[in-house]
Amino acid sequence: MPKNLTTEVSGEQTSGSNGRCLWQLPRLNFALMLVILLAVAGCQTQTPQVNEFGEKTSSHSEAVVLREGDVLKISFPGAPNLNTTQPIRRDGKINLPLVGEINAVGMTPAQLEKELVKLYSTQLTTKEVNVAVESSIFSVFITGAVVKPGKISSNRPLTALEAIMEAGGFDYTKANLKAVKVIRNEGGQVKNFTLNLKLVMSGKETEPFFLKPSDIVFVPERFVWF
Repeated sequence: MPKNLTTEVSGEQTSGSNGRCLWQLPRLNFALMLVILLAVAGCQTQTPQVNEFGEKTSSHSEAVVLREGDVLKISFPGAPNLNTTQPIRRDGKINLPLVGEINAVGMTPAQLEKELVKLYSTQLTTKEVNVAVESSIFSVFITGAVVKPGKISSNRPLTALEAIMEAGGFDYTKANLKAVKVIRNEGGQVKNFTLNLKLVMSGKETEPFFLKPSDIVFVPERFVWF
C-alpha cells in the first residue's frame, strides 16, 4: 500500500561525476573537446513530478483498460457486415455475432483487437479489427467532509479530486486534504490508498489518481484541539 508522503520535491539537475556540468577543460585536442561539448549539451534541469501520494513519479500515461459499463465500437474493415457497438456487461463480457460471448474486462483495446482477429480468422479476408471506447459510464461514492456526499456517475475517466468537486467540493471548515482515502475492492481484496490532495490544491505539479468503478472516496476530518 502506498505511503502518504508529504515531502515536497524540488527540481534536480543532471550532473557530471563531480556534481556539476563541466563547461571548460583546458588544452584538450579537438576530438575530445567535441565529445565534452556534446555531453554538456545533454545537461538539463528537470523538475520531477509527484503523484497525489507525494511520491516522485515518471511522466507517462497508463494504457486504457476496458471495464464494465464501457461501450465499445468494433469495426471490421474487411467485413463491415460484422460491425457492431456493444456494452460491456456487469459480468465483464460482450456478445458478438458468430463467436458469441467473450470476456473484455481487464484487456486493453489493442489486446481485444488481437483476440478478435484470432476468433474471426476464418471469416476475415483482411486480418484487421478496430476496437474503440465510444463511452464509459461508471459510479463511485464520495463521503466524509464534502459538501454533498453521495454517488457520482461519470462517462469519462475521473480523478479523485474531480469526484470530490462533483460532490460540491471539500468542506474546508473540517476537511483533512492531506489524508484523503480511496477504498477499492479489487481481485476479492479491499485495498486502501491515502492521497495528499493538499499538494494539488496548493499548485504542486502532480500525476492524477484515477478512480475505478465502485471506488469509495473518504475525506476525513481534521483533528482539532479544544
